[in-house]
Amino acid sequence: DPTYLDSLIFAQNLLPGLGKYKLDVVANHLQLPQFNHHRASDDAVPVAQMLAKFFPMLEQRGVTRLQQINDEMVKLRPLSGRTNRFPKHIILIAKNKVGLKNLYQLISASNLKYFRRVPTIPKSELIAHREGLLIGSACEAGELFRAVVDHKDWAELKRIASFYDYLEIQPLCNNRFMVREGTVRDDEDLKEFNRTIVRLGEELGKPVVATGDVHFQEPEDEIYRHILLASKKFADANAELPLYFRTTDEMLREFDYLGREKAYEVVVTNTRKIADMVEEIELLPKGKLFPPRLENSEEELNSMVWARAHELYGDELPQLIVDRLNVELSSILGKYDVVYMSAQKLVQRSLECGYLVGSRGSVGSSLVAYMAGITEVNSLPPHYRCPKCRNVEFVQDGSYGCGADMPDKVCPVCGEKYVKDGFDIPFETFLGYGGGKVPDIDLNFSGEYQSRAHQHAIEMFGKTQVFRAGTIGTLAEKTAFGFVKKYLEENGIQAGTAEVDRLTAGCVGVRRTTGQHPGGLVVVPDDLDIEDFCPVQHPADDPDSDTITTHFEYHCMEDNLLKLDMLGHDDPTMIRMLEDLTGVNARKIPLDDPDTMSLFTSSKVLGFEDDEILGPTGAVAIPEFNTRFTRQMLIDTQPKDFNTLLRLSGFSHGTDVGLGNAKDLIVSGTASVLETVGCRDDIMLYLISKGLEPKMSFKIMEAVRKGKVKKGGFQDGWEDAMHEHDVPQW
Repeated sequence: DPTYLDSLIFAQNLLPGLGKYKLDVVANHLQLPQFNHHRASDDAVPVAQMLAKFFPMLEQRGVTRLQQINDEMVKLRPLSGRTNRFPKHIILIAKNKVGLKNLYQLISASNLKYFRRVPTIPKSELIAHREGLLIGSACEAGELFRAVVDHKDWAELKRIASFYDYLEIQPLCNNRFMVREGTVRDDEDLKEFNRTIVRLGEELGKPVVATGDVHFQEPEDEIYRHILLASKKFADANAELPLYFRTTDEMLREFDYLGREKAYEVVVTNTRKIADMVEEIELLPKGKLFPPRLENSEEELNSMVWARAHELYGDELPQLIVDRLNVELSSILGKYDVVYMSAQKLVQRSLECGYLVGSRGSVGSSLVAYMAGITEVNSLPPHYRCPKCRNVEFVQDGSYGCGADMPDKVCPVCGEKYVKDGFDIPFETFLGYGGGKVPDIDLNFSGEYQSRAHQHAIEMFGKTQVFRAGTIGTLAEKTAFGFVKKYLEENGIQAGTAEVDRLTAGCVGVRRTTGQHPGGLVVVPDDLDIEDFCPVQHPADDPDSDTITTHFEYHCMEDNLLKLDMLGHDDPTMIRMLEDLTGVNARKIPLDDPDTMSLFTSSKVLGFEDDEILGPTGAVAIPEFNTRFTRQMLIDTQPKDFNTLLRLSGFSHGTDVGLGNAKDLIVSGTASVLETVGCRDDIMLYLISKGLEPKMSFKIMEAVRKGKVKKGGFQDGWEDAMHEHDVPQW
């Protein structure tokens, strides 16, 4: 057989940066002699001269025989960045766990390595990752259907079709745009295309499957697609394309021209055959955490916690502290110790660099986290602690909500002034009953320091194991409403309010772009790959981005992978600046400092009073209390103690906790600020204090926190139990 060498493919793969590959362009680039372009006999000379330039390039790559050329081209082709090679559509189905990982690896590679305007998969990669996958020939944009439309000869069609596990045909209306565009004459041509694919399947012994290329559920939903395409300025946005989910009967009618038996085979028999090849695959094991490893994290955490406890509370620890630490450590060690130690190391590095770290969320309910230095919140009941002789006095009669509000006192043993501490938070709000909840440690680093904190996490676990948590941006209601109004206007359609609402609702929630969580990192254990859980990509399809994010929204993996939530925040930066300016150590300022407390009710110590713009309080200077809404809450409640401030923070942060809820109860006199529910632990502690069983109290708290009360989420017997124990109606 003669050997054919394609000079165009050589040029594209060996000269990837050229952009255009016309004969004269390549000849100029290779500095070949001038020639009379456009005459075949003259064109032959430079092509031969090109080979003389290309062969040394191939030799540099270790290619010395003609038989090696094709393999080398396969390697070079995906890297040449050619965007005008018109990637074809394809269908990949994972049959089993092996196929699922291969599919994820292909998606990662298509987004990171081979992104050319859209994610693409070179055939060489597909062949390398084929195990466990079923490959379908896809729609009219697939390789096989294109070849049929181009009237390739039978041998070539068989060669192309033999690559696939099953061949696809679709309803005529899916492809009728070809008739409109004049590519084919009529429906008869479209039927002939499908018949050709059926004949190929018969000759090659491959199942032919009738598929719908479904883009929406009901026929009347088609307008949503028109609106979305119009928003992207597609010229054919309004072209009819009824890609709805057809019933079996509708599909059988679509293919009746194949004959009754054949129609049944492609619509029913073969679709089931393909579905039956797919095993039941559990995408992610429910509730099973795969924590990364840190050297000696269990021993380190355990010894660190007890050492700090003795340092603060004496050689003979109060039983209450021993019991609490034992309960917590039994839930943490061997299961979540890496979660704690990674947070501990990140916080310590930040403190060494002079930036405080705010612990956000429920980690403050863990005494182990306090002893390890992860949080500055001490979750023990209110108590006095002597910094000199380490004597301890607990105040558990309910007279104080937190230690900061107790009166100053001197240690009766050695006369030293007591330290006041304790916020009385049950550990269950963090890990659930019996440690059943995966802990989420949320930390607020200084915005100036955040990127360094992320870098430390990568150093700790390895570059290949740490990824930014990905997010999926969907179409918001206001944007969708705008699209609908514009579409109706451009098409001269009159529509009533109800119809506008229907069209808007149909477009809301459609995936629009991808992004990254502002501070969330996902860590994969070193004996697994990220593709054991999900694929990865650049955010918003940006090939120039250095960031690699999870392809799925991280929420669906939060049970399985450790998530480090490290946000950048202004408060630690401001505190650091103020410390530098004043020389005052922020951590030494007591939480009941009278001047500071007065800011929440008066602006006097700031040097102005009752300013007509800033109002009576000094809260404009206090982060989280400086909005008009929170300043009004301060005016309504006139807080004098730290416990009340905590509750007000609870009111302003939850969904509908303050307005239309706590505010009404307080203003009407039904309940005082201290009686109302300011944070979730209040519910549990209050119900336990009324005599309800602790586990039931925890479950009621979680149901309220997740907003399940309105949805009938209260279990039978809960309300009766509360009535029996005299819980007030409100």
